Amino acid sequence: MLADVSDESSVNAMVAEVTSRLGPIDICFSNAGVATGGDILTTEPEVWNAQWAVNVMAHVYAVRAVLPGMLERGTGYLVHTASVAGILTSHGNVTYATTKHAVVGLAEWLSITYHHRGIRVSLIAPLGVRTPMLERADPRFAAAVAGPIKEPEDVALSVVEAIRDERFLVLSDPIAQTWIQRKTDDPERWLRGMRRVQQQLEEGAVPPN
Repeated sequence: MLADVSDESSVNAMVAEVTSRLGPIDICFSNAGVATGGDILTTEPEVWNAQWAVNVMAHVYAVRAVLPGMLERGTGYLVHTASVAGILTSHGNVTYATTKHAVVGLAEWLSITYHHRGIRVSLIAPLGVRTPMLERADPRFAAAVAGPIKEPEDVALSVVEAIRDERFLVLSDPIAQTWIQRKTDDPERWLRGMRRVQQQLEEGAVPPN
């Protein structure tokens, strides 16, 4: 059924219908996302609110709808799609970077809080995936910072493997782990590198992959 994931009553109705048709929900994927937005000075508050509603609150509403039943049964799996943008950032899109960071924080909190009660959580943080969202992106951005472009089927396979292993972080390419490690090891150096990429994007000089 169709549902407006930015509206809690719509999410609750969808979960109720699925449960009535198929039984208890054992695994819940929160995957909806939008990437409207841009610079903080030109992105209106209405865009912030709309993107927050889909990119963050949709995850919250889904958890609120399915988690009570999972806790009652003592088992359940929550899968949240964020992005490497939620661990690193997203050049040129302040709302996307901010909301994806919020999803990462939510998933971490859920994993810490409910693991001992039988709830498992995975966070999908891919680089570029060949979806309509990436097709609409600035080609310079894709070439500079989206990383190796993966097919949806490949990412899906990595998610299945992570769930089987009950692994929290799901990355689409090993280079993502390298980038994350660089940020962790030396945040100041990482920031300098990201600033250079930003300047190159603004100047139209795409750095090499």
